[in-house]
Amino acid sequence: MSLKRAAMLALAALAAPAVAVAADAPQKVDPAAARAIAAMPDYQPRAQVSGVIRLWGHGSPKRDFMGDLISRWIAEFRAKQPGIRIENRMYGTASAIGALALGDGDIALLGEEISPVNDQLFRRAKGYAPTKFDVATGSVDVNYFDYAHMIFVNKANPIQHLSFHQIEGMFGTEAKCGGRPIRNWGQAGLKGAWSGRTVTPYGWRTDVDFGLFLAERAMCGTHRWNPAMREFVHIKYPDGTQYDHGAQILDALARDPAGIAVSNVRYANAGVRAVPLGWTDRGPFVDATPATLIAQTYPLVRIIPAYVDKAPGRPVSPAAAEFLRYILSRQGQAAIAEISGYLPISPKVAAKERSGL
Repeated sequence: MSLKRAAMLALAALAAPAVAVAADAPQKVDPAAARAIAAMPDYQPRAQVSGVIRLWGHGSPKRDFMGDLISRWIAEFRAKQPGIRIENRMYGTASAIGALALGDGDIALLGEEISPVNDQLFRRAKGYAPTKFDVATGSVDVNYFDYAHMIFVNKANPIQHLSFHQIEGMFGTEAKCGGRPIRNWGQAGLKGAWSGRTVTPYGWRTDVDFGLFLAERAMCGTHRWNPAMREFVHIKYPDGTQYDHGAQILDALARDPAGIAVSNVRYANAGVRAVPLGWTDRGPFVDATPATLIAQTYPLVRIIPAYVDKAPGRPVSPAAAEFLRYILSRQGQAAIAEISGYLPISPKVAAKERSGL
């Protein structure tokens, strides 16, 4: 391996989260997921392709929690494309974009949105951006399968719902998405004694993937957070147990009637409640459910991307295009829903992504 190659892969690894062990994947397909899958077309090859597809990305060498899904994808795809061999190199999200940039991979399947470090790494190496295809929807609450970010308030807080701009105003400073800074609950619409109460945000550490996602989605890419933001990280105890950051966030919120927090329902306690969210101040305001995540009507849904190296003016390589076309078909999306913690994407999104192939 060349010094340049080793350095680039090392740089990519800096963005990696700690290796995680996945929870057991759900076995029952949600009705909303089943409806979305049924509305998608079967995979029909546009052409017979041959050669090797090197698949890099989301996974773990300690426990291959993506293994069952990848194995099913490979078996079903090769039944239609027997001339293809697929190499499963799912060593972790942080390795994938570096491998793609260096020509060691053909498809990078990430377990989260691309990090600014990896995006910059690819652009510097190639002179253009990697090409993204959305292939799956994050879960409602399944650990390690990109569960939805949810906004919580203390159970004593009377707020009924919040808009995308209000979230930006409470957690951020610059209001680049079009809102305005919100520092007390009166600015969010509460009256009486609540109007003067200061908003205190609670959340993940702002420089890890959870915080980066919230900054990109809800704050339009700025990383100038509300100075009152209280950040939490995992606490590991000597006996090997862990106090998750998501649980710490909501435990702290339960002690603060005027606080607001980003976490997930898997960590909820009796002192907090999730607030319905809307893209606009007029709504509609919805909770995070399989249906609202698949439809992307819930603003803080996470979408799982696959990236390829496609130079400007050039097509996606035929083998990679066929494999992505399979993933975006009824068969590929059914596998996602049946044997992983992810949800399928919507038929509308799948059609849009297929059109890019």
